[in-house]
Formats: sequence, C-alpha cells, structure tokens
Amino acid sequence: MPTNVKEMMAAANAAVPKVTPAEAKRMIAEQNALVVDVRDGLEVQASGKVKGALHVSRGMLEFKADADTPYHDRAFSKDRPIILYCASGGRSALSGKVLKDMGYENVHNLGAFKDWAEAGGEVEKAG
Repeated sequence: MPTNVKEMMAAANAAVPKVTPAEAKRMIAEQNALVVDVRDGLEVQASGKVKGALHVSRGMLEFKADADTPYHDRAFSKDRPIILYCASGGRSALSGKVLKDMGYENVHNLGAFKDWAEAGGEVEKAG
C-alpha cells in the first residue's frame, strides 16, 4: 500500500490511463464522456474550464460520485466514460484512482487544463 505522495502518484498513474486533448475530444463527441474539473473554485474562476465540464473540487469528488450520499451528482454514472483534469495532472490522477476504487471503470486523466487550452480545446469562462 502506498505510504507517501510519490507512491500514491505512481499507483494512480498506473491505474488511470492518460488521454490527449484529441482523444478527449473524440470521447466527448462519440461516447458522451463526462469531463470533470477537480481544481479549486478560484482556479476555475481565474482560467475558465473545459466547455461543458462539471466542476467538482477534489475534496467533494467522492461525495458527488457516490449515489448513496445526499451530495450525489447524477452526471456520475458507472456506465459513462469519465475524463478528469486539474492544473498539472496530479489531482486528476489521484481523483481517477479514487473513482476506480469506487467501481468506476472507464476513467481517464486528461492532465493539465493548460494542455487542453493550448491544443485548441473549447474553454468557457466561469460565470
């Protein structure tokens, strides 16, 4: 069992496949993938988010993803692909591992928001 952040990151990266912005765009268009931004609210306000992404701060992810909590968000479905991202890819990798541990199988790490934006991915400003 991992005992420090380095080991936790290695386990998360081994469990959650990375996707490129192009792969993510395809999954969104063809598979109705749920895109989840796990950054903090202030980060989203400052830079915007992937167009159509659901913002769920890292601290609330388990609660939003678990159908047995009052915080559950119906957008989370174990039958739907999920693509996570954050500022650098670390929190999204750890988030993906948590979702896998919760029984979500089709989970992917887009990595850094800036990679999406620099690849020409659509961005919407926080409103």
